[in-house]
Amino acid sequence: MRLVLLGPPGSGKGTQATRLADELGVPQISTGDILRAAVAAGTELGEKARRFMDAGSLVPDGVMLELVEERLRAADCARGFILDGFPRTLAQGEGLEAILGRIGGRLDRAILFDVPREMVRQRLSARSVCTECGRVFSALTAPAGGTCPQCGGRVARRDDDAGPTIDRRLEVYEKESAPLVAYYDARGILVRLDGAGTIDAVHDRLRRALGLVPA
Repeated sequence: MRLVLLGPPGSGKGTQATRLADELGVPQISTGDILRAAVAAGTELGEKARRFMDAGSLVPDGVMLELVEERLRAADCARGFILDGFPRTLAQGEGLEAILGRIGGRLDRAILFDVPREMVRQRLSARSVCTECGRVFSALTAPAGGTCPQCGGRVARRDDDAGPTIDRRLEVYEKESAPLVAYYDARGILVRLDGAGTIDAVHDRLRRALGLVPA
């Protein structure tokens, strides 16, 4: 199964992607993970991305799409994958479509996590992130002692998970994602999922939406 999970920061898509990847036996792929792996490996693409990151600039779509294609061609993606938070824009979505055409695949579903803005604010204000591997923790799942159980890195609050910065991030997300959502809707693969409630409740809705359990 080839899936894209969409939604604003704090919508819970990363948490659900992790659980679903374990169930389906396919990799969860985020651009953050791809970038960190490529930079750490010192590949040609990784070095290209690192130069933008060191300069404090966003990695251009062209470079990011090359990294995504490289990752999707890996053997562990043969049975499917879950893209977590990518694509973010229509241009990235069209680029992903071109990649899948070259490697002989297609998306099965694009899942949009629909969460009220106030709930997103609350979640972002309470969450913390591993500074090494990028794993996200809620107020309920944050590890005691501030050490990531996955990699041993330091878990801390993100500077941009606060106040007016949250509102700006949400405004940027809504502006950039609207054409992408319309694109997947027009192709008939968009599923709007209620992302409010407990992790278990949302996961149950997700599994039903994907036909993994009876509706």
